[in-house]
Amino acid sequence: IKEAADRNRCQLFDVRQNTETFATGKGTKRSGKRILAVGTDCSVGKKYTALAMDKAMNDRGYKSSFCATGQTGVLISGRGVALDAVIADFISGAAEWISPETAEDQWQIIEGQGSLFHPSFAGVTLGLLHGSQPDGFIVCHEPTRTTMRGVPAPLPTIQQVIDLTVQCGQLTNPDIRCIGIAVNTSALGEEEAKAYLAKISEDHNGLPATDPVRFGMENVVDHVASEFGAP
Repeated sequence: IKEAADRNRCQLFDVRQNTETFATGKGTKRSGKRILAVGTDCSVGKKYTALAMDKAMNDRGYKSSFCATGQTGVLISGRGVALDAVIADFISGAAEWISPETAEDQWQIIEGQGSLFHPSFAGVTLGLLHGSQPDGFIVCHEPTRTTMRGVPAPLPTIQQVIDLTVQCGQLTNPDIRCIGIAVNTSALGEEEAKAYLAKISEDHNGLPATDPVRFGMENVVDHVASEFGAP
């Protein structure tokens, strides 16, 4: 790759490295609205869910932007920080930098990382949760897994993720709430997927459940409108 870049007089960038100096997180309430994608595990669709939610929000007339927290997200959006390359003490501060104070009608849709239940990556997840200070969060899930990726730890339930995210997130936003569930149904047939999503919604007090790839995020945007108001 370096030889090809030299031949073509191109400059290479390592998006895991950045020139920013981040402060520690302060947890001070800031204006604007934020939605964070969280997960029952790693690699369950948090980035795609955030991107799909950002598009659906903009299509509906909301002022929305995607905030990348991983290297692929940075390549897609052109800005952001790979949080897993940030020194631990500054993760929440970097998350505050990614999703700064904005106008009250501006929404920031923040790419999630890891899982609060993953023994390897929960620290990054918690720092991102505290720093992003979300008003709402979407739980991302893959229904065929029984253990966390790469470790023998059992997969948590969606309700366990909702409960712990609310408990931890209230430190920096007492009004945090779950606004939807995004499920990767690629291992299920379409009718089976629809039935599974209906059951998930029923089991979680009517929260909208969807597969962002198959069915889009419109029902989650409907819920945002009912909870926070139309654009």
